[in-house]
Amino acid sequence: MINLPKRPAPRSRFLVVICVMVLMGLIGAQMFLNRAGAQKQEEKKVQTTTDPLSSVPPAATTKPTDKELKQKLTPEQYYVTQKCGTEPPFNNAYWNNHTPGIYVDVVTGEALFTSLDKFDSWSGWPSFTKPIAKEKVLEKSDRTLGMDRTEVRGAKSDAHLGHVFDDGPGPNGLRYCVNSAALRFIPVEKLKEEGYGQFLPLFEGKK
Repeated sequence: MINLPKRPAPRSRFLVVICVMVLMGLIGAQMFLNRAGAQKQEEKKVQTTTDPLSSVPPAATTKPTDKELKQKLTPEQYYVTQKCGTEPPFNNAYWNNHTPGIYVDVVTGEALFTSLDKFDSWSGWPSFTKPIAKEKVLEKSDRTLGMDRTEVRGAKSDAHLGHVFDDGPGPNGLRYCVNSAALRFIPVEKLKEEGYGQFLPLFEGKK
């Protein structure tokens, strides 16, 4: 007489099914974690290969509150950047500055212009042929004072910087006329110290 194997008890079959389900769940979780880790590594790789001119120091990512701005800025800086004011010509910090370096947004620290694109317009305000990168500034129609002008504002801070005109030198013929009160100047020798070292290559070989 042949003895056939006994069928497993219902309870044993239930435990087997549970074990299989748990094992499948663990395998699925491991696959998800591996995929997430690979995606994070890929994102990190993309970030490190981004154009250095588009990267900004941490301070340039957040606009302070109005209360913080009143504490941080001088009355003239607040008036110019937040109330669309205009400082006196020939009586401001940078109109005649010829030192190599970059000009950053006084509100957020966003790098906006370089001395390499600055020229003497004799308008009484700092003038540039172009921003350090087009996306750093926003242009907006300005019809105040009975004139049709193009206002320039900081892309991240939304601070009033000045205006752009079509009477400048260079291939595009533009003149970005900017208030000194909207800017903070950082000389080349302090770029690395203040977190703007990625802009140093712009000045290599320049006198």
